[in-house]
Amino acid sequence: MTPPRVSAEVLEKLIVGFHGREIPSELRDLLAQGLGGVVLYPRNFSAPAELRAFTDEIKAAAGHPLFLGIDQEGGTRFSLPEPFTQWVSPEDLGKLDDAEMVERQAVALARELRSVGCNLDFAPMLDLHAHPDSPVTLGRSFGSDPQKVSRLGVAFARGLAKGGVLACAKHFPGHGDVTVDPHLDSAVFRGDLKRLKSAELIPFEALISAKVPMIMTAHIFLPEIDAKFPASLSCQVLSGILRGAKFDGVILADDLAMGAIANTWTPAESAVLTFQAGSDMALLCHDWKLVKPTLERLSLARSRGEFDDWEWRTSHDRIERLRQKLKPTDQTPPALEVVGRKQHRAIAEKIRSQLAKKLGKLN
Repeated sequence: MTPPRVSAEVLEKLIVGFHGREIPSELRDLLAQGLGGVVLYPRNFSAPAELRAFTDEIKAAAGHPLFLGIDQEGGTRFSLPEPFTQWVSPEDLGKLDDAEMVERQAVALARELRSVGCNLDFAPMLDLHAHPDSPVTLGRSFGSDPQKVSRLGVAFARGLAKGGVLACAKHFPGHGDVTVDPHLDSAVFRGDLKRLKSAELIPFEALISAKVPMIMTAHIFLPEIDAKFPASLSCQVLSGILRGAKFDGVILADDLAMGAIANTWTPAESAVLTFQAGSDMALLCHDWKLVKPTLERLSLARSRGEFDDWEWRTSHDRIERLRQKLKPTDQTPPALEVVGRKQHRAIAEKIRSQLAKKLGKLN
């Protein structure tokens, strides 16, 4: 792929992923031009030292503060392999329901992420585990009680911040009781705004009050609120409900190539729609071939005036404010020796021990 010449004001809106353990030359060019960020996966490295070298190389190629994001929720589904500490899952943290221990885990987890150069964790997940068979929330949710999810979500985000990593609460406005995985197909939630306010939105409102810097949206259809677009592309949901809740941080659209929306719109089309609806940034995680057409479509839309100028400038300001927070934490990352250190493993084991005692008493 020959990388397009794209303005920094367009490039800053994308966080992209790629396969392999070498930085593609096209990515280097986009980083130098102003790309917003890179999302990393275990497919990109085999050891913490390799990941650290990788993130150092990405930062050097960019020459500007950028988001280096990763999924580290804890548990087994969206987490990093050993030698990273094998953290307790959100499900088990919810069963223990100890905000202090959740915060302690998140602080240590953040130190390990910073040691390998990552500054953004796509966590905590605030979706309620409202359906026992939900493929989205199983093992990944703090539970079904909105107040508990709020309490533990705030603790997790606070711990990440103390450890020098940005939190990204997800997936707004919550997946409700759907049983379809949006990675694969359209997920529909029939709840109306009254239902959302009584349950799903409560954890997000708590995190907004706690000043969470970023919120990721869900590719979920809510026909009672928007009959045409999923939440991630909906002006009613983003500019209406989310901004209406006084959130002034960065709104991040989940991977635009996920089946829930890619079966209807191309990622290039979704990128335009999500930014028109109120998103600040968007993910393209897995298919590098989608990056060029998406950037070209966004550049065309910008030149044609398809975006409101005031909204575009305001979005830029939000991104820039958050990028400025990256500078202090990037200067002094912890040593790689913190990854899987004995003290961190002890925190995880203490949580598991306390949970075993609690469940034993309940039984």
